[in-house]
Amino acid sequence: MRLNFTLPLRLTGRSGSHFTRVARMFAHELAVPVELDVVHDLTSLEPAAYGGHPALKLPTLHVEGALLFGTDNICRRLAELAGRANDPRVVLSHHVTSDLVRSAQELVWHAMAVQVQLVVGLQFAKLPAESIFFTKAKAGMLGALAWLDARLDQVLAELPLPRDVSVFEVTLFCLVEHIVFRPAVSLDSFPNLRSFAAAFASRESAQRTVFRFDSAPTPKETP
Repeated sequence: MRLNFTLPLRLTGRSGSHFTRVARMFAHELAVPVELDVVHDLTSLEPAAYGGHPALKLPTLHVEGALLFGTDNICRRLAELAGRANDPRVVLSHHVTSDLVRSAQELVWHAMAVQVQLVVGLQFAKLPAESIFFTKAKAGMLGALAWLDARLDQVLAELPLPRDVSVFEVTLFCLVEHIVFRPAVSLDSFPNLRSFAAAFASRESAQRTVFRFDSAPTPKETP
């Protein structure tokens, strides 16, 4: 049974954000209607521009008069609102008992964060690519992707069955897709990750949340 909440929920984020897309895909998978409030100015230093997020990050879920930060937290909350928090077919991060899958999930979160650093630092801010900050970040990201590519079949095999959706699969898909959308590293050396993403892209939740560049606000819009 669903909890009482006002539909649709509001999610502050961007259509081109992989962290936002994870939450949007989970909402689709769980049949929880969500409306996207677009953050138009990523240079803003005002929390209000990010839906009230004090750390100026994406996304923020507005639910029952409160703000919820963090994509993993949002996925858990969406499962609660869908009445599926204890459904074994919905595999949330804290449901995983395999150390291999736990490590894989940590590397996905890490690579997602580094992807943001590389895109913002190199593509937006045009900072020097030879900086040790970026060279180490990129090396670490490539290492994480190589580890995931080499062990992907085993990681997927250790996820609970039967399952409808898992945080790991959605986050990995959004990461790989975002690297294609905003190339920060090459995926040529990671055939297993590319094959996984190509197959996962057939899901309706993926097709309804395709990455795109958000348009500028009209004069009537409030960023």
